[in-house]
Amino acid sequence: MGSRASDLRLLMIDKPESLKTHQWVYQLLRNNLLCGRIEPGVALTIRGLAEILDVSPMPVREALHRLACEGAVEVKNNRRVIVPRMTAEKFAELCDLRILLETHAAEGALPHITDSDIAELERLDARIDQAVDQHDVDDIALCNQDFHRYLYCANPNQISLPLIESLWLQLGPFSRIAISKLEKVYLVDRHVEALDALKQRNRPGLRRAIEADIRDGIASIRNVDGIHDYFRGVA
Repeated sequence: MGSRASDLRLLMIDKPESLKTHQWVYQLLRNNLLCGRIEPGVALTIRGLAEILDVSPMPVREALHRLACEGAVEVKNNRRVIVPRMTAEKFAELCDLRILLETHAAEGALPHITDSDIAELERLDARIDQAVDQHDVDDIALCNQDFHRYLYCANPNQISLPLIESLWLQLGPFSRIAISKLEKVYLVDRHVEALDALKQRNRPGLRRAIEADIRDGIASIRNVDGIHDYFRGVA
């Protein structure tokens, strides 16, 4: 399936003077993949993306090379870029890895969490609640990732975040399809449970909350009407 420049509705971000063009293009495309603005199966040309972003093909090519290394896109020989389709098997594997890596990252962060960190996490969770109330699919995804990223980065020695973000990038385009069809994104705010565990310095409780948060999201997606047809490639 192809896509023209006019078909895409990318979430744009300002370009700070401190960023080089290829860095800005990378961050912009990365954000759009994280929140699922570029759908699975869509094929794009480097020239088409350059047209949208009003840049030369070179920074687009460099950005896509980085994203391909992270597993977010596949670059074909004909210079088209494909956001890979999801399969049931790949989805299960990515979700299992999320649980494994993110519970590990949360436990590693716990000894480094301060009261000011908890206050910032509460602020980020409030932003998620606002996005849910407004059914803002972009902010639901990006704010949720901000919450988890902030928590894991409390550990100054953590090295797992690039691996975790690679999983988010691969899941983002598919997850958006499911989230956009949900009437309720979640019934239990597992972030509140995680925050309570952080305040109590409760390591098992934190692990349970993060795992439950991920599993709730997985269950919601698997219960979306027609999702199995999507996995079979007939949706």
